[in-house]
This record gives sequence, C-alpha cells and structure tokens, in this order.
Amino acid sequence: MARISLTPPETLLNRIGSWYSRRTYGKVLDPGLAVGHNARVLLTYVRQERGAARWNKLDPGLKHLAVMASAARIGCSWCMDFGHWEADALGLPLEKISKVPRWRDHREAFTEMELLVLEYAEAMTETEPRVADELAAALVERLGEAAFVELTAVVALENFRSRMNSAFGLASQGFSDACAVPSQA
Repeated sequence: MARISLTPPETLLNRIGSWYSRRTYGKVLDPGLAVGHNARVLLTYVRQERGAARWNKLDPGLKHLAVMASAARIGCSWCMDFGHWEADALGLPLEKISKVPRWRDHREAFTEMELLVLEYAEAMTETEPRVADELAAALVERLGEAAFVELTAVVALENFRSRMNSAFGLASQGFSDACAVPSQA
C-alpha cells in the first residue's frame, strides 16, 4: 500500500505527465503520481530521467542488468516489475533477467562481463558501498572510463529511484504481466 496519495493535485504539469505516461507506457506510472505532489521535484526528476536516457557509452544490456541488480538488492518490487517490462521492450532474454535477483545461484547464465557488472551494482548499492579496487579496475579495463562512469551513474540513479519508490511504499504495477516473465522456481 502506497504511503503517499497517488492522486496528486490537478495541475497542468501533472495532466501533461499523465498523458505522456499513458502514451509511452500504457498507464500512468505510480512514481510520477507520487512525485507529482511537488512540481519542482517532478520537473527535476523528469529532466534527470530524460538526460540519463541519452547516455550511450555503456552497452544497453549491461546497463539494464546493473539497474535490475540494484533494484533487486534494495527490494523495490515496482522497479523489478517495470524492469521486466523494459527488458522485454529492449529484446533482452527474460529467462536471464528473471535470474538477476539470485544471480550468484545462476552464474552459468551470465557472461564474465555481466557477472562483474552485477557484482559492481550490488557492491555500490550496499548502504555502505563495498566496491573493491580490483573490481573497479577490472571494469575500467574492460569497459573503458566513459562506460565505467556511465555504469556508476546508472547504478546511483537506480538507487535513487528504488529507495524513493520503496520509501513511498510503491509496489508492482503489473508491467511484467505484459511480457512472458519466466517462473523463479
């Protein structure tokens, strides 16, 4: 149950946001409704997301695995649900994406690079980050500095999203119902 009303004030900004959300995602996103109670925060959040969407130094599949690992570590069910839908839209294998929350038990499903990214995302997401120098150096060597900066920024951004959504009490909104998410069994 959401800890904040998902009925923000009727403003032009919120009406435009709801229209855009329905047009882009098929429904109004609960995080937008929650943040819609503060216009300045909403505008900053939208600018941040639109800017991040243009980052292009890191492979989209690796970026998505990092986001999902961070969301799973925090336990944001809204982010995991939306992340499955995004993975489906990106054409990523949902069988692999469904293993992200327990990736250590399914190492064979991931490449060496993907394992490094998953480990890094989790280490960065710890309340006291636990990124080892060796892990960062291995990623910089394999990805290059520009992609490493993007990886670090996308994990930090997902920490922001997941922690805010969790604090608001937002739960799965049914996005994964629109794609064939394999069973976790």
